[in-house]
Amino acid sequence: MDDVAAVAGVSRGTVSRALRGGDKVSAAAMRAIHAAIKQTGYVVNRHARSLASRRSETVALVLCAPPARLGEDPSFNILLFGCVQALSEHGITASLSVVSGDAEFTKIREQLAGAHVDGALVIAAHPIASLAEELAAGGIPTVACGSVPCRSHRRPDPQQSLSLVSTDDQEGARSLVRYLRGSGRRTIATIAGPASTACGAARLAGWQDEVGADASPHLVATGDYTRASGHAAMVELLQRAPDLDAVFVASDLMAAGALAALHAAGRRVPDDVAVGGFEDSAVAITVQPTLTTVRRPLARISTEMVRLLLGQIDGDPPAEVVFPTDLVLRESA
Repeated sequence: MDDVAAVAGVSRGTVSRALRGGDKVSAAAMRAIHAAIKQTGYVVNRHARSLASRRSETVALVLCAPPARLGEDPSFNILLFGCVQALSEHGITASLSVVSGDAEFTKIREQLAGAHVDGALVIAAHPIASLAEELAAGGIPTVACGSVPCRSHRRPDPQQSLSLVSTDDQEGARSLVRYLRGSGRRTIATIAGPASTACGAARLAGWQDEVGADASPHLVATGDYTRASGHAAMVELLQRAPDLDAVFVASDLMAAGALAALHAAGRRVPDDVAVGGFEDSAVAITVQPTLTTVRRPLARISTEMVRLLLGQIDGDPPAEVVFPTDLVLRESA
């Protein structure tokens, strides 16, 4: 680094900041440093960097999801790849752990408590509070990905030690149900996710906001975000409310199952029943008809998770970032 600094005509500290992303480094200095790196053949010695900084240059990447979703839901791959790519741009290695049950939860928690990692990124389909907050409370800089809890469940905590990157799923659900009502649908049911999850509660609350006085319990069925559970829930709704003409489904995978159930029942989509999903995953464009859905900006979520974590590692306080969602109109509604 001293050689690079001498060739570029800048300080060693400027070279260090440039190699860690370029914060507070001018464009001219960045160009000079990149030219000096090329001229000198400089390569980062990660072992030396680790010794100097007393950091491992390793981050725990923890995926919490039931086995059925891991094999089906492409959203996890997008989030994982985005986090790994963003970390690698800063010369940081990701150590991946998968938690799909209570036994693994306990094991991973104990491993991370004693492991030498600089921080943790937690991507959770389960409620994130326990594992992510325990890691943060134990002094490990931690950023979790999830959904904003519905407004009635939110409890601001000024002592929060956990950073959160999330989406406003309640408003996303409202936008889709509002569109269904605006297109003339009158009996709008919903297939909700588990109420124990923030996204499940928030998306159900969005449906309730828009349906209002018509939000009867017989128009609600619950799934677990898998295709099979969406199919079963749709069959249940058709038995309870055969006159329904629309259904808002809390995930694209469950919506794919609902489409199959409607087809088997002889219901045409969208002529007889309009269907909307949530996520805008690859599933949304592979089903027939293609799925109207709510898009979460997964690539931006990954990048922001890494940005917040690196800031915490450098001493920044925990923070919360909430991204808006977008309504994506396709053939199903």
